[in-house]
Amino acid sequence: MPSFDLVSKLDMGELKNVINQTIRQIAGRYDFKGADVRVELKEAFVELWAPDEYKLNAVLDILRTNMVKRNIGMNALEPEEPIPSGRNMLKQILQVKQGIDKEKGKQINKLIKTSGHKVTSAYVDEKIRITGKKIDELQAIFSMLKDHKEVKMELQMENMKR
Repeated sequence: MPSFDLVSKLDMGELKNVINQTIRQIAGRYDFKGADVRVELKEAFVELWAPDEYKLNAVLDILRTNMVKRNIGMNALEPEEPIPSGRNMLKQILQVKQGIDKEKGKQINKLIKTSGHKVTSAYVDEKIRITGKKIDELQAIFSMLKDHKEVKMELQMENMKR
Protein backbone atom coordinates (compact mmCIF):
# COMPACT_ATOMS: atom_id res chain seq x y z
CA MET A 1 0.00 0.00 0.00
CA PRO A 2 1.27 3.50 -0.80
CA SER A 3 2.42 5.58 2.14
CA PHE A 4 4.53 8.57 3.08
CA ASP A 5 5.88 10.25 6.18
CA LEU A 6 4.74 13.77 6.98
CA VAL A 7 7.65 15.66 8.58
CA SER A 8 8.56 19.20 9.53
CA LYS A 9 12.23 19.91 8.81
CA LEU A 10 14.26 23.01 8.17
CA ASP A 11 17.45 22.99 6.11
CA MET A 12 19.89 24.70 8.49
CA GLY A 13 22.38 25.34 5.66
CA GLU A 14 19.76 27.35 3.81
CA LEU A 15 18.88 29.21 7.01
CA LYS A 16 22.57 30.16 7.42
CA ASN A 17 22.57 31.44 3.84
CA VAL A 18 19.43 33.49 4.56
CA ILE A 19 21.03 35.04 7.64
CA ASN A 20 24.27 35.84 5.79
CA GLN A 21 22.29 37.45 2.97
CA THR A 22 20.31 39.48 5.52
CA ILE A 23 23.52 40.71 7.18
CA ARG A 24 24.90 41.80 3.80
CA GLN A 25 21.71 43.68 2.95
CA ILE A 26 21.66 45.42 6.32
CA ALA A 27 25.29 46.53 5.86
CA GLY A 28 24.38 48.17 2.54
CA ARG A 29 21.25 50.03 3.61
CA TYR A 30 21.39 53.74 4.35
CA ASP A 31 18.86 53.70 7.21
CA PHE A 32 21.06 51.24 9.14
CA LYS A 33 24.29 53.28 8.88
CA GLY A 34 25.88 53.65 12.30
CA ALA A 35 23.22 51.54 14.01
CA ASP A 36 24.17 48.46 16.01
CA VAL A 37 21.97 45.88 14.27
CA ARG A 38 22.78 42.18 14.55
CA VAL A 39 21.33 38.91 13.31
CA GLU A 40 22.74 35.75 14.92
CA LEU A 41 21.92 32.08 14.43
CA LYS A 42 22.07 30.01 17.60
CA GLU A 43 21.34 26.27 17.94
CA ALA A 44 17.54 26.36 17.98
CA PHE A 45 16.74 30.04 17.47
CA VAL A 46 17.68 33.24 15.64
CA GLU A 47 18.40 36.43 17.59
CA LEU A 48 17.69 39.88 16.18
CA TRP A 49 19.19 42.95 17.87
CA ALA A 50 18.32 46.57 17.01
CA PRO A 51 18.22 49.96 18.77
CA ASP A 52 14.49 50.56 18.15
CA GLU A 53 11.34 48.77 17.09
CA TYR A 54 11.33 50.28 13.58
CA LYS A 55 14.75 48.83 12.78
CA LEU A 56 13.84 45.51 14.41
CA ASN A 57 10.76 45.22 12.19
CA ALA A 58 12.81 46.19 9.13
CA VAL A 59 15.38 43.47 9.90
CA LEU A 60 12.58 40.92 10.35
CA ASP A 61 11.09 42.00 7.01
CA ILE A 62 14.46 41.60 5.25
CA LEU A 63 14.91 38.18 6.86
CA ARG A 64 11.46 37.02 5.74
CA THR A 65 12.04 38.30 2.19
CA ASN A 66 15.27 36.31 1.99
CA MET A 67 13.51 33.23 3.39
CA VAL A 68 10.99 33.39 0.56
CA LYS A 69 13.80 33.71 -2.00
CA ARG A 70 15.44 30.57 -0.56
CA ASN A 71 12.18 28.56 -0.39
CA ILE A 72 11.99 28.50 3.39
CA GLY A 73 8.42 28.94 4.57
CA MET A 74 7.37 31.71 6.93
CA ASN A 75 6.06 29.17 9.43
CA ALA A 76 9.56 27.74 9.97
CA LEU A 77 10.38 30.56 12.43
CA GLU A 78 8.10 31.63 15.26
CA PRO A 79 8.80 35.18 16.48
CA GLU A 80 8.50 36.04 20.15
CA GLU A 81 7.77 39.49 21.52
CA PRO A 82 10.71 41.94 21.45
CA ILE A 83 12.27 42.48 24.84
CA PRO A 84 14.47 45.38 25.97
CA SER A 85 18.04 44.46 26.74
CA GLY A 86 21.07 46.41 27.89
CA ARG A 87 22.46 49.53 26.21
CA ASN A 88 19.12 50.73 24.81
CA MET A 89 18.75 47.72 22.53
CA LEU A 90 15.78 45.55 21.68
CA LYS A 91 16.18 41.82 21.26
CA GLN A 92 13.78 39.50 19.47
CA ILE A 93 14.08 35.73 19.41
CA LEU A 94 12.75 33.66 16.52
CA GLN A 95 12.27 30.02 17.50
CA VAL A 96 13.17 27.47 14.81
CA LYS A 97 10.30 25.00 14.52
CA GLN A 98 11.34 21.47 13.57
CA GLY A 99 9.61 18.16 14.13
CA ILE A 100 5.98 17.49 14.92
CA ASP A 101 5.26 17.36 18.64
CA LYS A 102 2.55 15.13 20.13
CA GLU A 103 -0.01 17.93 20.48
CA LYS A 104 0.36 18.96 16.85
CA GLY A 105 0.43 15.29 15.81
CA LYS A 106 -2.94 14.69 17.49
CA GLN A 107 -4.37 17.77 15.81
CA ILE A 108 -3.12 16.67 12.36
CA ASN A 109 -4.43 13.12 12.88
CA LYS A 110 -7.83 14.55 13.77
CA LEU A 111 -7.82 16.72 10.62
CA ILE A 112 -6.94 13.67 8.50
CA LYS A 113 -9.73 11.57 10.02
CA THR A 114 -12.35 14.29 9.55
CA SER A 115 -11.25 15.05 5.97
CA GLY A 116 -13.27 12.20 4.47
CA HIS A 117 -10.32 10.67 2.59
CA LYS A 118 -9.81 6.92 2.89
CA VAL A 119 -6.40 6.96 4.53
CA THR A 120 -4.97 6.00 7.90
CA SER A 121 -2.45 7.96 9.91
CA ALA A 122 -0.19 7.22 12.86
CA TYR A 123 2.17 9.43 14.88
CA VAL A 124 5.70 7.93 15.00
CA ASP A 125 8.88 9.72 16.22
CA GLU A 126 7.99 13.33 15.34
CA LYS A 127 6.54 12.10 12.03
CA ILE A 128 3.10 11.13 10.88
CA ARG A 129 2.92 8.07 8.65
CA ILE A 130 -0.03 8.30 6.26
CA THR A 131 -1.15 5.18 4.38
CA GLY A 132 -3.85 4.78 1.75
CA LYS A 133 -4.85 2.67 -1.24
CA LYS A 134 -4.37 5.41 -3.85
CA ILE A 135 -1.50 7.81 -4.33
CA ASP A 136 -3.98 10.50 -5.38
CA GLU A 137 -5.61 10.31 -1.94
CA LEU A 138 -2.22 10.72 -0.26
CA GLN A 139 -1.37 13.74 -2.39
CA ALA A 140 -4.77 15.29 -1.68
CA ILE A 141 -4.21 14.86 2.07
CA PHE A 142 -0.76 16.43 1.82
CA SER A 143 -1.99 19.48 -0.11
CA MET A 144 -4.96 19.85 2.27
CA LEU A 145 -2.67 19.82 5.33
CA LYS A 146 -0.13 22.16 3.76
CA ASP A 147 -2.83 24.77 3.05
CA HIS A 148 -4.86 24.29 6.26
CA LYS A 149 -5.04 27.36 8.50
CA GLU A 150 -4.81 25.38 11.77
CA VAL A 151 -1.54 23.66 10.80
CA LYS A 152 0.94 26.49 11.38
CA MET A 153 4.15 24.72 10.43
CA GLU A 154 6.17 23.81 7.39
CA LEU A 155 5.37 20.30 6.21
CA GLN A 156 7.31 18.05 3.84
CA MET A 157 6.59 14.68 2.33
CA GLU A 158 9.26 12.04 2.95
CA ASN A 159 9.72 8.30 2.17
CA MET A 160 6.98 8.09 -0.46
CA LYS A 161 6.38 4.38 -1.13
CA ARG A 162 4.21 3.08 -3.95
